[in-house]
Amino acid sequence: MARSGLSVFSVLGVGAAIVLTGCFGPPAPAPTTSSAAPSATTGPTSSATASPSAAPGTTAATTTPTTTAAAPTTTAAAPPSSAPASPTATGEPAPTGLPEQTGPLTVFYVAVGDNGVSGPAIGCGDSLVATTTAPVRFTDQVGPSVGTLLANKSRDIGQSGLINVLYQSNLTYVAGELDGSTITIWLTGQFMLGGVCDIPRAKAQLEYTAMAASGATSAQVFVNGRPIDDVLSLK
Repeated sequence: MARSGLSVFSVLGVGAAIVLTGCFGPPAPAPTTSSAAPSATTGPTSSATASPSAAPGTTAATTTPTTTAAAPTTTAAAPPSSAPASPTATGEPAPTGLPEQTGPLTVFYVAVGDNGVSGPAIGCGDSLVATTTAPVRFTDQVGPSVGTLLANKSRDIGQSGLINVLYQSNLTYVAGELDGSTITIWLTGQFMLGGVCDIPRAKAQLEYTAMAASGATSAQVFVNGRPIDDVLSLK
């Protein structure tokens, strides 16, 4: 019986040695999926989108560029046409920034045959005479003054004896710019005049009205992008 007991103890001892060896032996190799963790966390958003069961390295490489590239495209894109149009693109000068005022406008008409008695002498022995409108509100007088002249479709100016040779013309004020003592205005449209003497009259009405509005001492007028002298020389 003693021999038999020793045999059992020997068997149990061997089994215990086997169990201890299984628990405290060298650690098993790390699973290959653990290497995906560093790759998945290197991108800023891959950890939120990568699937836990995805192949290591593959999901992080494909998801991260797709996710991070979309954000700059959405946030950095500026709304189209958000920038104001450049003044030079339309040919118009930049806004003057002048304060709003209220006052009468000065518009010039013609005294036929006056020979410079009532105002500046112009061609055909006429005079140019200043008239004033009722008070209006404005920030820049040039546009309203020239616009008032062009909008008047009456030949005779009340009972004053003055005439408006531009009354049949179809002209529109576009822009004006003061450079030193010279005012330049741009118009579009066509002249419709009554004869040769209307050429210096029309030119003088436009120039003097623009000069009075701007305080300039000389004026240049362009019609459809051409100097007024070139345009009126065809009449």
